[in-house]
Amino acid sequence: MKPLRSASLALLATLTTLSSLVAGGVSPAAAAPAVVCNAYCDARDPGLSPGDRVPVTAGVSSRSIALHFDDADAMGWASIDNGGPGDRVWLDRSMDGGRTWDSGSRLGDTAVPSGGRGWRTRMYNVDDWNTRGVGTLRACGQPAGGAIACTSWARTTWNAGSRSTAAATALMMSYDRGTKLFGGNGWWTAANALTAVIDNIRISGMGSYAYAVAETYERNLGAQGGQFRNEYLDDTGWWGLAWVAAYDLTGDRRYLDTARADADHMYANWNSTCGGGVRWNTSGNYKNAITNELFLQLTSALHNRIPGDTVYLDRARSEWLWFRDSGMINGDRMINDGLSDTCVNNGQTAWTYNQGVILGALTEFHRATGDSALLATARGLADASSVRLQVNGVLREPGEGDGCTGDGPSFKGAYVRGLGTLNRQLSDRPYAAALTRWANSAHARDRDPLDQYGPHWSGGSGTTGHGCQQSVLDLLNAATG
Repeated sequence: MKPLRSASLALLATLTTLSSLVAGGVSPAAAAPAVVCNAYCDARDPGLSPGDRVPVTAGVSSRSIALHFDDADAMGWASIDNGGPGDRVWLDRSMDGGRTWDSGSRLGDTAVPSGGRGWRTRMYNVDDWNTRGVGTLRACGQPAGGAIACTSWARTTWNAGSRSTAAATALMMSYDRGTKLFGGNGWWTAANALTAVIDNIRISGMGSYAYAVAETYERNLGAQGGQFRNEYLDDTGWWGLAWVAAYDLTGDRRYLDTARADADHMYANWNSTCGGGVRWNTSGNYKNAITNELFLQLTSALHNRIPGDTVYLDRARSEWLWFRDSGMINGDRMINDGLSDTCVNNGQTAWTYNQGVILGALTEFHRATGDSALLATARGLADASSVRLQVNGVLREPGEGDGCTGDGPSFKGAYVRGLGTLNRQLSDRPYAAALTRWANSAHARDRDPLDQYGPHWSGGSGTTGHGCQQSVLDLLNAATG
């Protein structure tokens, strides 16, 4: 994020700003919201902007309402034109991607003066970098005595210099500054979102959101069973891999220690039902694919990062031998959800994440063992899934819906993350073309002006949310990494 000026300069700018509000035609009520100071403080004169980009507009009763951006300083202002005296114009600012905002805080609320046909507000900051607020603005206007109209939400190009960094910024709009999780209180989905952000930092080099790693860890270390463990062993596996990624990014040993605690918790729930494997839940004996794929990847990753380790390597070997022979890989080289009570493939849905995590797991296990046969197996699985999961040339989740809440919207991200990991390991990069095609389709057909994505990478109606955003960030990371 952009460096802040000194406290003394910020204070001086704040005082100057407050004294200028009356001169700018802003009522005392509009001045009530807290003034945000970044490179400059709120209520800066738009005439000082080095540029003027208009990403979105709206219309009402012949009036044109526009949102303007000073991209260099991450500030925006609103204008209304082709109107008359008494028409009002203002900005709304949201810190959660436009889902909520203070409707009583019309930033820069001002009216077209007597004899005029148009007017503009002063400039306001998009983000609040002092409080980790990743923001967005929209311009609103109201003809005298008429209805209100607003543009779509949008933001500056700050921290959005590429497709993937723009998607990462949009994902960070859903990072709850209270819970330090994504989407308010998402648990395993927050682990995936954090992993996608970490991967983006590594691939893009943009470290603006690295603070989320330590903040998430410190705020939630004591939650649920502690050390990011709970009764669902797949949840524990997702968090373990997130902390491996955090360790790779930062070198901070505490993240690796927590990943070890997570792997040990999973191993404590390995039992003899169906001949082995980690159970899905501590209160039952269901053996499913995702839990055991995660365990394979996590134990392999730990071996690869702990000098002299044999314990995690032995556990990884036992996991792969059991999983390979469990029957969950069907005749089409697709992986069903799990095993029945009689320990045979239960024929349940072959979700995308079941096809993807195994690819990352086998790649990590190959690094641990040097066994080239593991990559050949992974390639066979990827060849099958990358074809069977496509509809009209684009990846689609089985039964894909129009929403972005719940578990399912995160699945495709886990798939492309694993496919991207395998693709980078193979010298001929066999899946690069597919990943690029899917990324191009999502960017062209499934993106709004705020760089928020929906559930359908081939286009179509749908909502937005952190699950869909995490998945597309994984895709853009994989396509560029």
